[in-house]
Amino acid sequence: MTSLVCFYPKPVRICKFGHPYHIKAITMSTFEINNISDFSVSERFQRYVQIDTQSDANSPTCPSTEKQKNLGRLLVEELLALGISDAAMDDNGYIYATIPSNTTKNVPVICFCSHMDTSPDSSGKDVRPLVHHNYQGQDLVLPDDNSIIIKYAEHPDLANQIGNDVITASGTTLLGADDKAGIAEIMDAARLLMKHPEIKHGDIKILFTPDEEIGRGVDKADLKRLGADFGYTMDGEKAGTIEDETFSADGATLTIHGVSVHPGFAKGKMQSAIKIASAIIDALPKDRLSPESTNKKDGFVHPVQISGAVEKAEIQFIVRDHVTANLKKHEDELEAIAKSIVEQYPNCTYTFAVKEQYRNMKEVLDQHPEIMEIGMEAIRRAGMVAERRSIRGGTDGSRLSFMGLPCPNIFAGGHAFHGKQEWVSVQDMEKAVKTILHVVSLWEEKA
Repeated sequence: MTSLVCFYPKPVRICKFGHPYHIKAITMSTFEINNISDFSVSERFQRYVQIDTQSDANSPTCPSTEKQKNLGRLLVEELLALGISDAAMDDNGYIYATIPSNTTKNVPVICFCSHMDTSPDSSGKDVRPLVHHNYQGQDLVLPDDNSIIIKYAEHPDLANQIGNDVITASGTTLLGADDKAGIAEIMDAARLLMKHPEIKHGDIKILFTPDEEIGRGVDKADLKRLGADFGYTMDGEKAGTIEDETFSADGATLTIHGVSVHPGFAKGKMQSAIKIASAIIDALPKDRLSPESTNKKDGFVHPVQISGAVEKAEIQFIVRDHVTANLKKHEDELEAIAKSIVEQYPNCTYTFAVKEQYRNMKEVLDQHPEIMEIGMEAIRRAGMVAERRSIRGGTDGSRLSFMGLPCPNIFAGGHAFHGKQEWVSVQDMEKAVKTILHVVSLWEEKA
């Protein structure tokens, strides 16, 4: 991987804390970081993905699956072995740790956060990671299911991986780069910070969470125990990107109450909740307001689960938009569709309930521009072009920002999340590790 050192001919102002902040022309820590080569991120990642940590939205417990703690226990052991003495996992599966300050400066306390669970959308059991060394632009046919092909033409960022080492699963599972790439990057950065005291930094907090994939990642996070001023999630996609904007999100539950009669005597009497639910789904807009027909900052309403019987059926929806006020508009339209269908069945009723899930973190981060500016400068110092993005999704940082911990999302390098075509490159994970090191160095430098 190419290593770059950024030289500035004069001080550069990048943010304000009530007074000008100027970055120095060059520091020893910048030089040291860009010349580190003894990464362990790939080896760590390949070990972590082999531990099944799928979350389960139907489970009421925290974590939703006990097996997430299997990875948690390993991470605590490794953190303690690095000399991070306060590393611990609580009863709910959250991991807290502190890399102590090695500077006399008064530096804000930074948190780095990633989630341990993988998506329920595709199996995470018996993941077999494969490293495709020196990738040369070919389609990647996965050996355990030859029908699963990661096609160069369908994955634009593969064009940036020529000569790199690409990691995939074997074809029967997801890979788990979302978000075990982020975990491996934070763990390797922790190792390097403990090994290289010449990289000056303040207190650094580590937070690993369960159940992010089912929207409960910070439900029981103890921010008082964490003790951070702000954070960065390592849960993004393409190398060089940092995200300060997410969807705002609600969940909606539509329950239809039908009329159940023995099918042999049902004429003129039965009103099937299953068929009514199906009619409602069929009536949803198809050329707009759906994931299949929207992109960029378009919002959508998406049915994610349907269950029931003749007498009662339930549809679970997710409602998404970058503009929080638009959620209510989408929900009103959804309910209007449901009402118009149910009214055709005079003996049937419905209920419609909405629950807030998370909000666009940009509403908070715009009040703290220095956090994003430091993140973007860290990416540049790691040798990349920094790209500010919005994300058609959410992260733990969405909710953490509204809980008092402003928290943008830095790339982790993974692609094609939640499915069998998921992949990540070793070199991009190494760039993420360097970015973490530059972030902590820049905050110390600023202080």
